[in-house]
Amino acid sequence: MPRIPVPDFLLRTLSRQLSGPSGVLGGFVARMLNKGNAGVIAAAVEALELSGGERVADIGFGGGLGLDLLLDAVGQDGRVYGVEPSPDMLARARRMHDDDLESGRLELDETTMDRLPFPDEALDGWISLNTVYFIEELAPALAELHRVLAPSGRAVLGIADPDWMATQPFTRHEFTIRPVDDVAAALRDVGLDVEQRRVGGGARAYRLLVCSRARS
Repeated sequence: MPRIPVPDFLLRTLSRQLSGPSGVLGGFVARMLNKGNAGVIAAAVEALELSGGERVADIGFGGGLGLDLLLDAVGQDGRVYGVEPSPDMLARARRMHDDDLESGRLELDETTMDRLPFPDEALDGWISLNTVYFIEELAPALAELHRVLAPSGRAVLGIADPDWMATQPFTRHEFTIRPVDDVAAALRDVGLDVEQRRVGGGARAYRLLVCSRARS
C-alpha cells in the first residue's frame, strides 16, 4: 500500500516545533524529545564524568531531561545552568523545578548559544544535544562554548547521524545538516580537542563529540 505523503505545512510545523517547542504543541513535543532522546542524554551526562559539586550547563535543554540528570550528577553542592531560546520551554522548566531554582542549584537563562551568560572558563562541563541543526553560523557559537569551558572541563555536543537525518522529510525545513567530521573540525578550530563516540548502531547511530580544551 503506497504511503500517503505528509502535507508540507505539517512538516514545517514539526520542524518549527523541534527548533523551539511552543504553544499548544510545545508540551507534547517536550515530552516526545525527552522520551526519544533519553538514552543519548544519559550518555552525554555520563561522558562528563562528574563526581559532584561541579558547575555545568545544558545548552538548548528543550524538554528538560538533561537538567534533571545533571542535577542528580552534581549533587547538592553543584550548580546547573539551563540555557534555552524558547520562552515556553523555560516556563515549563520553571514549573518543574521550583525547589531547585529557589535553592540556587538551578539557574535558567533565555538566550542563544552564541551569547552565553557566563564568565570565561566558568563551567566544569556542558552538554548541548540536537542544537547545531538550528545554527546558521557555527564559528561564533562554538567559540562561545570554548570560552565558557574551564581548562579542566569536559563537554559534549550531540548530533544525530547526518545521512539518516537527510532522509527525514521534516529536516527540509529549519534544519542545517552538516557532516560529523565538519562539526568536529569546527570544534577543533575554536580550540577544543574532540573524541567521537557512537551511541546505538545502524543507520540511526547517534554521535557524541566529547570535548576538552586543547593543550597548547
